[in-house]
Amino acid sequence: MTTAAQIAKHFKDVHFGGNWTCVNMKDTLENVDWQQATTTVYNLNTIAALVFHINYYVGAISRVMQGMPLEASDKFSFDVPEITSEAAWQDLVNKTYAEAEQLASLIENIADLKLSEAFTDPKYGSYYRNLQGVTEHTHYHLGQIVLIRKIVNEMNQDV
Repeated sequence: MTTAAQIAKHFKDVHFGGNWTCVNMKDTLENVDWQQATTTVYNLNTIAALVFHINYYVGAISRVMQGMPLEASDKFSFDVPEITSEAAWQDLVNKTYAEAEQLASLIENIADLKLSEAFTDPKYGSYYRNLQGVTEHTHYHLGQIVLIRKIVNEMNQDV
């Protein structure tokens, strides 16, 4: 298996299952409804905001992988559109899964030699750093989603 194929598998696994931690986006978000996804707990981000944030960087990297310029800014990465219905929540979740599948496919098809090249600009590091980093980023925020989901579920039991 090529290095790119291994990175793609690792990225896909954090979204759809099969990773070493046995925690993934699809299973974690299953049965989370729009009210739970938009519930604010303490001063933490909502589940919806974290899903949007994760996907924001997936989309940015996917566009670069398709030959487009890098057009992303941290200041916009939490600008989740208002979610006021189950349909809007499911649209965000489905978009997240579709773009994860797309990026995994793009990663699988990159030549291993490209992994050491600069990702648009040397200040962003290599393709390898960004492709591995987006998986690490997803794991990091997935842990937050898991905890927030547990808190929201406990709050709903107390009502």
